[in-house]
Amino acid sequence: MRGAPAVALALFLAACATPGQRPASCPPDLSPVTTAELYFGRDIGGTLGVSEDDWRAFLDAEVTPRFPDGLSVTDVAGQWRGADGVIVREPSKALLLILSGAPGEADRIAAIRAAYRARFHQEAVLLLRRQGCAAF
Repeated sequence: MRGAPAVALALFLAACATPGQRPASCPPDLSPVTTAELYFGRDIGGTLGVSEDDWRAFLDAEVTPRFPDGLSVTDVAGQWRGADGVIVREPSKALLLILSGAPGEADRIAAIRAAYRARFHQEAVLLLRRQGCAAF
């Protein structure tokens, strides 16, 4: 995974996008894109339950087959309030996908989220979709 380029791309896309809206226009050297960011907590029951090997196996089995053209993963420090009202701080993984607009992408993302929640007993997997501009 190329962490630094993914972070740079994510920051660039965020800078040129208005959340929830398609860019009116992109600079001539860029094209409109939709990105999906997913955030996966790694704690199970208050302890690190998703090891690097577990994450790699999940990525290989559930994510890569659904998005074989490429993706980026970064380590992040997550925090959120669970359904029980308790603040949870945990190491997490951020997954960045640049979507093609092909039919079924939303279903494939939903399947990834459901598989992670089921496999690792997670309450949620955060999904953000953004519109932006990019070039490869």
